[in-house]
Amino acid sequence: MVLPRLQIILVIGLCVAVAVVDAFAPPIAATRHQTTTAHNMMPADVLQNTIMNLDHLNNSILTMDQAAAETLAGPFFGLSLFPYLAFLYFLDLPQNETPKGVTVGFATCLLFVFLTIPAAVGAKVWYGVSLADSDWLHGSAESLLTVTNLVTVIAFRQALSFKELEADGVGASMPESMVSYRPMINLVVALTALAGVSAFVPGFMGAEVHTPYLNGFMDIPFQLSAKHPEPENALTVACWIIHISSLVEFLVAMGFCWRWADVSNNPKWRGLTWGLLPLHSSGITACTYHLFYNSIPALVPLQAMLTCLGNTTAMFAAYRIAISNGWSAPWGGILALNDDDNFKTNPQEEESQSLVGFEDLGDALATDNDWTFIAKLFAGCAVASYLVKYGELWLDFPFESELYLSLAFIFIPSLLNSFKWWKRSQDPTFDGWF
Repeated sequence: MVLPRLQIILVIGLCVAVAVVDAFAPPIAATRHQTTTAHNMMPADVLQNTIMNLDHLNNSILTMDQAAAETLAGPFFGLSLFPYLAFLYFLDLPQNETPKGVTVGFATCLLFVFLTIPAAVGAKVWYGVSLADSDWLHGSAESLLTVTNLVTVIAFRQALSFKELEADGVGASMPESMVSYRPMINLVVALTALAGVSAFVPGFMGAEVHTPYLNGFMDIPFQLSAKHPEPENALTVACWIIHISSLVEFLVAMGFCWRWADVSNNPKWRGLTWGLLPLHSSGITACTYHLFYNSIPALVPLQAMLTCLGNTTAMFAAYRIAISNGWSAPWGGILALNDDDNFKTNPQEEESQSLVGFEDLGDALATDNDWTFIAKLFAGCAVASYLVKYGELWLDFPFESELYLSLAFIFIPSLLNSFKWWKRSQDPTFDGWF
């Protein structure tokens, strides 16, 4: 039944939200502000005052330290859980016929959030550093995000394969993950247990602050004669693989949402691709933060804000999917949210041709089984991880902590990605260019 399932989700989410806010939210303090009434100020004074305020804001961002960044980010991370809970509720409504395994994948993000809290607290209490500066704790916690995206991709992949074979008139067995939560829950439990081992074993063996994740078994075992020595808080290859694979898996999931619009004959599913864009930008922000060796604290609250925004847009997209499938909101219709395209896609006439970008690896590797698909995906991410980890040692910019350069690393790919999806929505034959 929907109601008990919603109650379970809400209880879990509220517990996580309270824990996040309690762990990271700053105490409320009274502050005094000098005010100047607008009618006493000349236009030139208003302009000068605005410029001074902007300059002060710019200096505050550039000089922000780690403690201030985490204090600012905490409430955004906590608040972002509430729209995410609503997203899960709308996504799993029976009218949507969302594959059950896909719902499990997205819901596993709550597990990632909940288990990241003790890891972050441990890094602060034991070592006096942020979670990102303790590789073994960081890698163990972030591996749960990879689990989230991987389970979502596998479940979506299985469902799409069945639907497309069915549309082609080819007999195929419906995967259990389409109609049951159990297969993907079992996979989540198994992968979470492995992630737990990667955390508990070094913990019991007295790991230190910069103990490498998985003992650095994939790292090059000798010092390179690079232009710069590697900082002690640099990510290991295994930790980079987790971050890069999470980005790629999320792009693949976004591509699957776009294709699901075709097989389900409901264009509103493409809106979910758009809704997930800020969350992907949040992931890019995290990787950029590590690319600069965690030396730009202002990126931490930026990531939190993008996460909050992305969870909200994902909720909105899932709501529109539910409305388009005939679900009626108990609180009544909201005109701004109930607009309809008044058309359905025709999979035969308007197939989304998008087989160039990372988001289309699922289609490019459609002939692979789940195991070979995963192996190829992680092999590609491993190559990229080696290039990032050791390649940046020959460059100067990762060691210069340039905020505006880091923002370019985040927003240029995000804008190009957005433009690609917009272009694809206008021209279904557009193949893309990355």
